[in-house]
This record gives sequence, C-alpha cells and structure tokens, in this order.
Amino acid sequence: MKVEKFKIIGWEDPEKGLVIDENENWILVKHIPVDYIVDGYKVYKKEFIETREHSQSEKEIEKVLRLKNVKIDKPDDFQFSDTVGILEWVEKKYGLFEFQDKEESELFYGKINRIEDGKLIIDMIDSNGLVETNYDYKFEIEGIRIIAFESDYHSSIRLLWIDKLKTL
Repeated sequence: MKVEKFKIIGWEDPEKGLVIDENENWILVKHIPVDYIVDGYKVYKKEFIETREHSQSEKEIEKVLRLKNVKIDKPDDFQFSDTVGILEWVEKKYGLFEFQDKEESELFYGKINRIEDGKLIIDMIDSNGLVETNYDYKFEIEGIRIIAFESDYHSSIRLLWIDKLKTL
C-alpha cells in the first residue's frame, strides 16, 4: 500500500491517491480528497504530473488506511488504454464519465458524442443530471489530465441522470 501526492502541472493544489497500478502513461489510484477519506478512483495522465511525493504525511495516511482495512482492488475489467479508450470504458461501465483538463476547478461529466480532429465532443451532463443537447462541448483529447469514476459525486450525478432518463 502506497499513498502518493501528485503535483499536476498548472494546478495549485496537489492530488493524493492510493496507488493501485500504473503503466508508462497512466497511474490508477483510489482518490484521497482530504485526510483519511477514500472516494472513488482517478486515473492520472503521467505527462501532466510535475512531481510525485511519498513523504511522512503520506505514510501516516497509509497507516490509517491499513487500520481501516481499505482495499486496493483494481476495478473489474479495467485496462489501461489511451485517453478515449479509458473514457469509453468508464462510459460503458457507468453510463457517463468524469474528467478534468487544464482547469483545476472544473469537472466535466458526459457521454461521448464524437471524436473529430483530435477533439472530444461530448454531451455534457450537468449537476442536475440533465444532458445539455443544445451545445457540443469540445475538448482537446491530449489535454485531459485526469479521468475519474466511482466517487460519491460521480455516483450522485449518475443517479440523477438515470432518474431524469425515466421522465423523458
């Protein structure tokens, strides 16, 4: 069990996570948003990680997580892929995905509409679970830094979205 702190290029606040697996391009972690709380998974794109740290603070978190018997299981059938491949896997498994790009404070939820000229065009799902169909949101695929799933907030947006689908 290893907890690390990740400094993301261009972001002010570091991210923390319990490292589960990694390859040459990505790191899969159980996300630690604050203190000893574990909330969902994040997949960090390594090219956007400025530094990785495993200090005394992270070791203390490891100790607490061990005492809490936190499991470090990799999600069923998760495989590293390229950015679009991981987004497709998350969408297939959960119905929608969550990601962040260069803006630290912005989370994007949605479904893939299409890929066009290196851009990901999504149908955005807002915080009320509504799909915004009047506008195609475009993102540079190569600019996506973090893909997340199974957090409390991701699950909440998913439940709202499923509920809205029932009323349409």
